[in-house]
Amino acid sequence: MQRTKVKDLLSGAGVGNEVLLKGWVRTKRGNKYVSFIAVNDGSTINSLQVVANAEDFSEEALKDVTTGAAIAVTGELVASQGKGQAYEIQAKSIEVLGKADPEAYPLQKKAHSLEFLREIAHLRFRTNTFGAVFRVRNAMAFAVHKFFNEKGFVYMHTPIITASDAEGAGEMFQVTTLDLNNPPRTEDGQIDFNEDFFGRATNLTVSGQMEGEVAAMAFSDIYTFGPTFRAENSNTTRHLAEFWMIEPEMAFYDLKMNADLAEEFIKYIIRHALENNREDIEFLAQRLAEEDKNKPQNERQEMTLIEKLELVVNNDFERITYTEAIDILLNSNHYKKKKFQYDVSWGIDLQSEHERYLVEKHFKKPVIVMDYPKDIKAFYMRLNDDGKTVAAMDILAPGIGEIVGGSQREERMDILVERMKSVGIEPEHMWWFLDTRRFGGCPHAGFGLGFERVVQFVTGMGNIRDVIPFPRTPQNAEF
Repeated sequence: MQRTKVKDLLSGAGVGNEVLLKGWVRTKRGNKYVSFIAVNDGSTINSLQVVANAEDFSEEALKDVTTGAAIAVTGELVASQGKGQAYEIQAKSIEVLGKADPEAYPLQKKAHSLEFLREIAHLRFRTNTFGAVFRVRNAMAFAVHKFFNEKGFVYMHTPIITASDAEGAGEMFQVTTLDLNNPPRTEDGQIDFNEDFFGRATNLTVSGQMEGEVAAMAFSDIYTFGPTFRAENSNTTRHLAEFWMIEPEMAFYDLKMNADLAEEFIKYIIRHALENNREDIEFLAQRLAEEDKNKPQNERQEMTLIEKLELVVNNDFERITYTEAIDILLNSNHYKKKKFQYDVSWGIDLQSEHERYLVEKHFKKPVIVMDYPKDIKAFYMRLNDDGKTVAAMDILAPGIGEIVGGSQREERMDILVERMKSVGIEPEHMWWFLDTRRFGGCPHAGFGLGFERVVQFVTGMGNIRDVIPFPRTPQNAEF
């Protein structure tokens, strides 16, 4: 007999017929006459109740049907007599496919802290919370490809190992086959990377943008969606050493077109999650509401999770310049009453608290900030006519701050070379990147969206480590 998944059985598929269910036991309860077994297979947040009558199953036969055990059940799918579920299976046979020792199995019916579950990341998918989070993540990953495919973008796989630092921050993981305890040296004592596997110093990528720009000069519209890496020694709830980035690059786009596409994209993937994972998001919203009850009044969310998502989907994003953002912050009561931890002045890199004030207190909706000072942005961003700012944009979202960063790229060869030199990049090392300006260059733009950031936003999870299957952070690569 072919197996039917819980999601389909709960919709009534096969009612009145004998069905085969396979999954993991969430709970077992009952009395001397009957046992009720909740079985989940990951296809939905809901479990299906299996009814095992004592006349058909002895206590001995069910002794290994414990929380965490994998079982196969055959029986008739019928309308449920009890509350809480529409359908249940009247079991005819139950086979234990894999035991789970109840004395050792760490997941029990009681609530577990997220910190504890990170310590057993290999099992946390089996909880309702993480089942919901990763089904939402899956749906949103699908929506990313669907959005760009519908718009005719080419999906480009950019290299994970690279010799360039797109961000210029230097926080990169080195890739080498050399014995760094006794490496070959040049005459002046430097490590001789000519002897290395690639014949030069290489790292794990921080961004696929530069290779994406190269591809956009042939295909017009491309996007990347892959892992990126930062060797930043940060243990905050917003940082990971390994994370996934979505980076479209579009030829013949200016900054406004770039912002329009980013806004449309964010709304599209969030709407997809709301429409296709409503049960999961409702569960996560309820979880967040319960969590909020234990917080002081001033730290509680002003909106429910679903209200926050619908606010994003149903409203035009506010658009302001960086200079306007600084003026708003300087004139705010928050600033005057010294409630900001970090000072505010023109030229600073906006901190998360500043970004969240603009979004959550001032505009009460997502905000796109444009035209940042050139000194706090990357060399490849197009210099504006004022000579002080660049055509950059960040999209700020409630509860999380920056969710997208992008810009119109500098297509003018002389200005780009000058900018590279000013930040210590030797133009000859980036000859291939400069060729995109030298041969048929054109105005173009792009942005990057940290996938975990947007999943965190949609699921309401407070820590970014809880929206990636196996988080990589300083001193942690356990699984």
